[in-house]
Amino acid sequence: MSVDPDVVIVGAGAAGVAAARRLAESGLSALLLEAGQRVGGRAWTCDVAGLPLDLGCGWLHSADRNPWTGIAEASGFAIDRRPPAWRRQYRDLGFSRAEQAAAAAAFAAWSERLATAPPPSDVAADALEAGGEWNAYLQAMSGFISGAGLERISAADYLAYDAASTECNWRVTAGYGRLIAASLPPKIPLRLATRVEAIALDRAGVSIATPAGTIAARGAILTVSTAVLAGGAIRLPVALDAWRHAASCLPLGRDEKLFLEILGDSPFAPETQVLGDPRDARTGAHYIRPLGRPVIECFIGGEGARMLEEEGPAAGFARAIDQLAALFGSEVRRCLRPLVASHWSRMDHVGGAYSHALPGRAAARGDLARPFEDRLFFAGEATHRDDFSTAHGAYQSGIRAAEEALAALAPRRAE
Repeated sequence: MSVDPDVVIVGAGAAGVAAARRLAESGLSALLLEAGQRVGGRAWTCDVAGLPLDLGCGWLHSADRNPWTGIAEASGFAIDRRPPAWRRQYRDLGFSRAEQAAAAAAFAAWSERLATAPPPSDVAADALEAGGEWNAYLQAMSGFISGAGLERISAADYLAYDAASTECNWRVTAGYGRLIAASLPPKIPLRLATRVEAIALDRAGVSIATPAGTIAARGAILTVSTAVLAGGAIRLPVALDAWRHAASCLPLGRDEKLFLEILGDSPFAPETQVLGDPRDARTGAHYIRPLGRPVIECFIGGEGARMLEEEGPAAGFARAIDQLAALFGSEVRRCLRPLVASHWSRMDHVGGAYSHALPGRAAARGDLARPFEDRLFFAGEATHRDDFSTAHGAYQSGIRAAEEALAALAPRRAE
């Protein structure tokens, strides 16, 4: 590669796009490298059967303060502001009104215990009621929220996100992934399918080794996932062992999506949702006809997503259809067809869904976010203290890392 930029941005997800947007406004030159074939990272709007389907992030969480909301509006992307149907079981199918109230009360009681008397262990599961009737339901919720069971979740980390969230959730009609991909500034050079193999330090700054050659730069912004950092996919100097350790304390959970196409007449009403089995921690959450489209979005988290990873998408589709048939009747099988499935955990350059802090390790987010010697800067959803696991947390981290790079490198360039 015959380039010599001031800053190399590694990873073209939401954080990398945000860093590129900030650097595009500065006097520093930048180059964006992405191991995959597209821009967006864990935001991916896939066009299937003429429909824009978000296989990754799909909701503008905390939309009333989410920077992507303003970017969407400024870019002409329509936003659907209807509230989600998450808390209502359509027609109380397989989950009576009384059971829904009891499950919600159990979740509220667990949340209250977590906030007012947090377990000394910092293990979120230790705030569960012993033998609680709805503990499996709470584990399912943890799978959806964090991608892992409550035994692996830091109570302090969970509470930080919960306190910061506004619970305002909207959607980008054309797709969240499409918005993020379209937001990359054209003046920043982009190299897709370019995997970073190693980063080395030298007197002038850093050198970035790729299969296409080595790039010299004054600094680099790393936005790759914690699975990539902790797993050693990129060879880093020994001096960065503390950052690699911090990443290992913030593993990616398991969350996957399956989309079923609805064919012909069916009992499926738009903008409704059902839990397949609220007493099974592995259950899917099935969002029916989102935005009126003829699909069902099946969201699988935690242990259910692990089973999907091990058994493959065909088994996942079969399990989702079984759950829907158990609720709506066996005749719905004829009008459901597997359409597309995500496989985040199987993607080497991603390695999972979004991060959660292990018990006792919430401070690792700040440790991972620290710059190294004013030449390596770290971004990504995992580096945000309370908006982690979201595209807006990733965006904010990318802006923060770009500002750190500018503060360190711009004055030296002026000299």
